[in-house]
Amino acid sequence: MNETVVNAIALLAVAVAAHAAWHTLRDAPFSNPLFYSVAALEVALLGLLIGGSVALGRTDRDVDGVLLVSYLVTIVVIPPAAVLWGIAEKSRWGTGVVVVAMLTTAVLCVRVEQIWDAVRV
Repeated sequence: MNETVVNAIALLAVAVAAHAAWHTLRDAPFSNPLFYSVAALEVALLGLLIGGSVALGRTDRDVDGVLLVSYLVTIVVIPPAAVLWGIAEKSRWGTGVVVVAMLTTAVLCVRVEQIWDAVRV
């Protein structure tokens, strides 16, 4: 798995979190541009899931496959759940949920890289 790609996706998640935080600070509801930025992140995460699964199948590294795939699936599920919650919650905290979810996604991307490198933390 390419470390640069994983770090770029983590930075994208942080950028989306900043976009959502801007909405939260302005007390703005969930908007189309925020939806599109989360959708772009989701496409990247789906690519990471597919690429990570293929890389896991081809590697002879000492990688805990079940743990790696569970993290990959989890980071794909978080953004849509956050979007649904963010749209349903009409207060400013709807976008606050998206901020927390995107930061969580960024941290999980870093953790995926650690699992791939077999770093036990």
